[in-house]
Amino acid sequence: MILRQSFGFLIVELVYLGKRKVVSESEIKLRMPDEAFEVLGIAERLLGNDRIMVRCLDGFTRLCRIKGKMKRRTWIRVNDIVIVSPWDFQSDKRGDITYRYQRNQADALRNRGYEKALSSLLGA
Repeated sequence: MILRQSFGFLIVELVYLGKRKVVSESEIKLRMPDEAFEVLGIAERLLGNDRIMVRCLDGFTRLCRIKGKMKRRTWIRVNDIVIVSPWDFQSDKRGDITYRYQRNQADALRNRGYEKALSSLLGA
């Protein structure tokens, strides 16, 4: 809830933040990778120090780091499906993990047409 009041030249804005309540898993939106600068991948190996080897859909295996926002909130395991944002330099070798799909979201992703691509990554 955002309340905004104006006192002449001064605008006061109060923001009430809180946790959103998810009633069912069907309400969770499925985040799709932005085709311009993000790619899907599967976590291959945990290297420690927030670094993971990820095999991406574009054919590269990247050394990726978990972004600071996700470090303490999300635990990534081997064979998890993630969204990778390649770096501007060394884009074929390094990247940042920006999102991890949960199990039910991964199933929905397979239903949306990524079945062949994901099975080729898991089978390779």
